Amino acid sequence: MSRALPTPQCRRDSPLSRAEALEVAAIAAVAQSSAGTMDVSSGTRRPFRAPHHTASAHAIVGGGGTTVRPGEVSLAHHGVLFLDELPEFDRRVLEALREPMESGRISVVRANQRADFPAAFQLVAAMNPCPCGRAGLVAPSCRCQPAQVQRYRSRISGPLLDRIDLQLELPPVDTAELTATRNNADSSRTLTSNEAQRQVCAARRRQLQRQGKLNARLEAGETLENCKAEAAGRQLLQRATAKRGYSARSQHRILRVARSIADLADVDKVTAEHMGEALALRWED
Repeated sequence: MSRALPTPQCRRDSPLSRAEALEVAAIAAVAQSSAGTMDVSSGTRRPFRAPHHTASAHAIVGGGGTTVRPGEVSLAHHGVLFLDELPEFDRRVLEALREPMESGRISVVRANQRADFPAAFQLVAAMNPCPCGRAGLVAPSCRCQPAQVQRYRSRISGPLLDRIDLQLELPPVDTAELTATRNNADSSRTLTSNEAQRQVCAARRRQLQRQGKLNARLEAGETLENCKAEAAGRQLLQRATAKRGYSARSQHRILRVARSIADLADVDKVTAEHMGEALALRWED
């Protein structure tokens, strides 16, 4: 690209660029947010929205009465939308997330109004392994029937899972690990928040310098051009796709994750190791 690229803001208290901060403030103004709805005074902090699972489709994607207002997906623009207890959300609400997750925008149409709002958010979601939440635990053990577990997990559709790049099943944490004090050797191997922040900011700079946008915003053709893997990495993805039946969308997302892992490691080429890590971060039921 011929134009100069802005350096992303990497200070913890000011992560938004000026252009991003203006967009976030404009959305808050349209929503007529109060201090209890959105902390407009925070200025350049990235939004963090965590609606309750009983929230309506209008509240999540936008809408309302006489005036169409932006919903949570737009209020989380350039920030994080956190959905706890994901399967408890209404199925229609979850399915409405699919388009903005792909395009970064949401079109809200009502009887006599239409509004287009930006919605480039990062979705973070959490759920229990089963309805009772005890699956995988020894005592007391899970008593859910297989059909109950299947119904619970099937509330998250395949097309929505396709759009979630990282899918991890976390094991129970041992009590000894929760109460133990880390020794000096352990602390030296632990990545601190400041170190992680520096790595992420450096990776973002690499992506902007290479392609003018972040990996997450690459179109299909741009993904194939900028996220090329070495031969061994491509073969690994092909074998995984043949075994697990990944869709084209899933394969593109795996490529972007592998490219991001390489960027975090400050490496130019996407290797089989990066591809293997990206595949390991995609949970298989």
